Amino acid sequence: MAGPFYFEDLSPGLTFKTGSRTLDAQAIKQFARDYDPQPFHTDEVAAKDTFFGELVASGWHTMAVTMRLLVDGEFKPAGGVIGGGVDEFRWPIPVRPGDTLSAVSEVVESRPSKSRTDIGLVRVRHNTLNQRGETVQTFIANHVVQRRPK
Repeated sequence: MAGPFYFEDLSPGLTFKTGSRTLDAQAIKQFARDYDPQPFHTDEVAAKDTFFGELVASGWHTMAVTMRLLVDGEFKPAGGVIGGGVDEFRWPIPVRPGDTLSAVSEVVESRPSKSRTDIGLVRVRHNTLNQRGETVQTFIANHVVQRRPK
């Protein structure tokens, strides 16, 4: 599947996959030191006495990795991966050091913009999975996608 995909190409049920990326403890701690400095993200020893009981990745790290996977993956909307909002965002299980993440995206709805004739709005459910196929993150993004030039 090759893009770019215009609004008219993105019908409900269409799916896209990404490659994968493995998170190690060093990357988890570095992201956390910069953006989410909580003990369960920054220190293996301190993490043992927290809710998680071990070092886990920040959910925002998972989201950042997912964004990179999407940009590098099959989902290539014309004009770029532009978000107009996110719905139903969840982190059902944590990401741990050594987890390998990938994403699967499915178009759930598309509609032309009411105010701009050059774009459409495409709702896509993005599921981020670990190497065991368990969902570690899920959300529905409302993407702004260019319409095919006439």
